[in-house]
Parts: sequence; structure tokens; C-alpha cells
Amino acid sequence: NMLGTLCTLITALTYVDAAKVLTQTPAVHTVSTGQEVVLNCNIQRPESYYVSWYKQVPGKTQYVLKFYHSESSPSFGTGFSSNRFNSKASSNIDYQFIIKRAEAGDTAVYYSSSLKLHHNLIY
Repeated sequence: NMLGTLCTLITALTYVDAAKVLTQTPAVHTVSTGQEVVLNCNIQRPESYYVSWYKQVPGKTQYVLKFYHSESSPSFGTGFSSNRFNSKASSNIDYQFIIKRAEAGDTAVYYSSSLKLHHNLIY
């Protein structure tokens, strides 16, 4: 059809733990194949945190990338590269996960987590 295959991306619900808050938007994002996808994560606290992104489909979770706002490019997990994926930060608390050209296989739930530079995982 004219729209091509649709790709639905679902972000995890907000996680709250002792004032450490990650908020992902939009909750559900549906695009046509070939379109760019941008998922947002606000980490609330302007400290030195990486933001990592994970892709989850039934029975499998994959680490996609991690990014720190002062870096020029993200580091990628196995099977993911800058050919189709990217991450940016519009501030030190607002991060974006970008799929440059969506494919049907990108349909999944996407989670973000925040990791302090000293490797103290806070979710």
C-alpha cells in the first residue's frame, strides 16, 4: 500500500526511584518504513550520566547504543551502527534516540537507562 509497512515503536513507562526519573516520549510511535524515528528521554538530573537504549522483542533484549551529551557520537552494541542509528542531546538532560530509516524489523519496545560515568546504574 502507499504507506508501506508500518513500524511501531513503544517506549517504556516512566521509571521513578527516589527522585531519579527518566521520562520517555512518545509512548507509542508508528511510522512508515523509510521514515526517521525520534524517541526522547528526559533524565531530569543534570549530572554526568550516559543514556543507553535497548530494543526488546519477545524473548530477546538487545543493547543498541549509549551516548553522553558532550560526546560527538554514540557507541553501539553488536549489530547496530551509525548507518541507521544515532543519538543526540539537546541539553544535558534531554536525549534523543534516532532511527534514520525505519524498517519493519525495528518494531519493538525501546527502553532507556541512565548510567553515571562512575558506573552507578540508576535506571
